[in-house]
Parts: sequence; structure tokens; C-alpha cells
Amino acid sequence: MNQTNVPLYRQVIDGLIHRIASGALPPGSMLPSEFQIGEEFGVSQGTARKAVSELEARGIVRRVQGKGTFVTLRTPNEALFHFFRLRRPDGRLETPILLDEELRIRPARADERRQLVDAPGDVVEITRMRALPDGPRIHEVSVVPVSLFPGLMDRRPLPNNLYVLYQQAYGIVVLRAEERLNATTAGAAMAARLGCAPADPIMQVERVAFDALDRAIELRSFNFRCDGYRYFVTLS
Repeated sequence: MNQTNVPLYRQVIDGLIHRIASGALPPGSMLPSEFQIGEEFGVSQGTARKAVSELEARGIVRRVQGKGTFVTLRTPNEALFHFFRLRRPDGRLETPILLDEELRIRPARADERRQLVDAPGDVVEITRMRALPDGPRIHEVSVVPVSLFPGLMDRRPLPNNLYVLYQQAYGIVVLRAEERLNATTAGAAMAARLGCAPADPIMQVERVAFDALDRAIELRSFNFRCDGYRYFVTLS
């Protein structure tokens, strides 16, 4: 997108988020003052204030009365599997193990162009199998725009947590996700992948991940074999 067509306060937001994602403004660090931000980006103090207020509304920064404004975004270690919901019944998290992955570039489908930012013509599709200590449990397909993630194919093998890669390599911070859940049976093809019977129950999850600019940057679908596990969600 041409920066001249982007409102000034959005340009400031984009610039500050890039610094947060790159580690130049790490979690807990204090933002420059609104006056300093205005000077640096060549905007008025009011525009800088609007940008910082927007970041605060999204939970990316927080104001501390009498002290300043601080970055609250999670560090990669704290974010590790923050969006991974499959837990033991007591809430215990077992880190999923990546068994294999396949990447390919293909034309975006109509529903993907409709949902993803900038209606991409081509996408990278990442298909992964994950295991928990008792065997294969998760079949996962992630779809992202090629234009947002140039060179992603050359980064294989990808790290276990893709959202950390998005932040560290591309300055794209996944801040929230919307999910739809459906209970069904495995069927023959998925049963072969998950090591269960075709009639066994599984959970299907469709996720749309949004970055700090509230853009839909990833579509992800999961098939979970849930026996012995629960899907945990924290509401706030």
C-alpha cells in the first residue's frame, strides 16, 4: 500500500508496531513521549496521541499515571503456544511436537481472498502434523498471503511456533484470533493421519488470526483427536 494513502496516525502506529515486533521496543520498555513521537514521525502531537491511544485500546501498550506509556506485548517465550488450546483435563499444557510439514504456493481460493488482507492472489499453504506424548493428535493447515511473507518457502524447516517467526522475521505480531469449533467424526482420511478409527469423534477448529493493525493475516484449520484432552479457552 502506498504510504501517501495511509492516514498519518496509522503510519505512526505501523512504525511503532514494527519497532515492537523487531525488539527495538521490547516488552516493558517505555515509549518515547508523544512530543518525541510527533517530532520523529513528522506529525502533530495530537496525531501522535491518537496513535498511542489506538495502541492502548488494542492492549499493545499501557499508560502508567505519572510514569509514561509502556509496551505490554508478550515476548516470544511468553507467547509460546499462547494460542494452543488442547490441554489435559486438569489444564496442564503438554508442548506439541512437530512431526512433519509441507509447504506449497498456490492460487488463493475465493474464500481466502475474501478473508485475508489485501485479497491476495497467491498464498503459502503450510500443512503440519503434530503429536503429544501419546501419539499424533493434530492435523493443521495454515494459509498466509505470499505478499506478506516473502521468502517463507526458503525458511524451511519452520519453527514449531509460526507466530514467533511472523514477529521476528516479518514484523507481524499476531494479537488476537477468532475461532469456530465443530464436533464431528474423523472419517477415513483423517483417521489415518491421526491414528484413530473413522467413527471416532474429533474437533475441527477454523481460526482467523489478526495482527496488531487488525488485519486478517492468517487462516488456520485444525483437526484434533481429543480423547483424554480438553479444549481450554480463557475469556477476559
